[in-house]
Amino acid sequence: MLTSTYTLVALSIEQAGARHGLQVLLDRWQASGRKQAEPTRRQLELACDALRVAFDGCHWRKLDKFVIPALRRAGAAGPLLAELDALTLAAIEARADAHAAAAVLDGSFAEAVERCCTLLLERLDREERELFPLARGHVPSEVWFAIANQMLAQEAWQNENRGCPAGPMPAAAMARISARQSPFVTVSQQLPHYAAH
Repeated sequence: MLTSTYTLVALSIEQAGARHGLQVLLDRWQASGRKQAEPTRRQLELACDALRVAFDGCHWRKLDKFVIPALRRAGAAGPLLAELDALTLAAIEARADAHAAAAVLDGSFAEAVERCCTLLLERLDREERELFPLARGHVPSEVWFAIANQMLAQEAWQNENRGCPAGPMPAAAMARISARQSPFVTVSQQLPHYAAH
């Protein structure tokens, strides 16, 4: 139980960071509150970069890498996961619309950014309200232990590889770091049928 609590607290901290990035971007570009001059091409480029960072902050989370695959394997939360996936797909479409609008200096840019941020914030909210409680009830304690170990391994890898682009940690690196953390238990031993994705 302590392992699941630790993991969910770590995920909540990550959620808060993702939420903050989205909220800052939303506050800056919210279409209904903008009364400034039309943005310059450079401002739009910077906003597209900020949108990419905020989106990646939501997409490359530990929740997506470790907890959601465990829920899928457990056969739990199928309809909820489908709804969360639909929110992500709609956010991807809104992000593409924002990039397309920025490329031609179209005034619909702010609306597309607002739509993307709002969809991702809705996903974060539903994860916290609905997905976390389901995970606590459906993911077995030994899987929580393995997830916590993988999260620690990922953090160690990220600390060793600062400046690398966001993305999945190579499985070989995870196994190597995990072995360094605990010489008695390897990732493959922890997750014989819960392979990392």
